[in-house]
Amino acid sequence: MLAIMVQRPGPEPGLGRGRPGRGPQPTQEPQPGQEPRPGQRTGPVRISGHPRLRDEVDELVAGWHAERPDLDVEPLQVLSRVSRLARHLDRARTAAFAAHGLQTWEFDVLSALRRQGPPYQLSPGALLRVTLVTSGTMTNRIDRLAHAGLVSRQPDPADKRGVLVALTDRGLAATDAALADLLTSERELLTGLDDTQRRQLAALLRILLAPLDAGQAPDGPRP
Repeated sequence: MLAIMVQRPGPEPGLGRGRPGRGPQPTQEPQPGQEPRPGQRTGPVRISGHPRLRDEVDELVAGWHAERPDLDVEPLQVLSRVSRLARHLDRARTAAFAAHGLQTWEFDVLSALRRQGPPYQLSPGALLRVTLVTSGTMTNRIDRLAHAGLVSRQPDPADKRGVLVALTDRGLAATDAALADLLTSERELLTGLDDTQRRQLAALLRILLAPLDAGQAPDGPRP
């Protein structure tokens, strides 16, 4: 499990930054067995193996707490870090795809086909549902991928008027190579966590995302 120890010292230097003349804001601690009230801070949290670890979000939260002590700014502790991590991930994905001549939207379509297994094909309608784009956008993307030699259109044996979109050998090779590079980059992003911590973090994020995905599936590439 991710060992977490809550430190309860007095206010740390810099946590009370605000307008000139304003001193450090005191840390208000809940009593044992009592839930923190909205806006009430519980002091810095230490992770085993990372004593006194601080990042830019700590400074951001401290600044808002100093300026708006009436608000509960604790959601920033999680979601600001998720947002910043997403930026790092977006850069890693863009670089991994670009190294193989792909854009993010191209990998989105190609990976949807690749995950189907041989013969790596789907109808345009199925691709549309998987990638969550409009019919016009999907038609344009298929045209461009076909022009690049990454996919081909084939007759649908189950529907004489329908077509299937299939990966070409070139598209299959590009997708596999881009995925391998992407996973290498993603492992580097996770080097600060051991296997147990990664599983625990994945489980917590699943709890957070599952009800959101049930309401509206997120857009974006799906490796």
